[in-house]
Amino acid sequence: MTNTVWKFEQLRAGQVYSSMTFDTQEEAEHFAAQMRKAEPDLFWRIEPIEARMVWN
Repeated sequence: MTNTVWKFEQLRAGQVYSSMTFDTQEEAEHFAAQMRKAEPDLFWRIEPIEARMVWN
């Protein structure tokens, strides 16, 4: 396991609508592409974060 995970957040009206983490950037981008087709009114943000910020 790496020290970095990719945080995916969906935003609506400036508020976080949903948040998930992925092991790789490719997984997060693939999920974002699927969500853009399903819910085009949501904005999304993908960013790398240190795994220790997610789990204790």
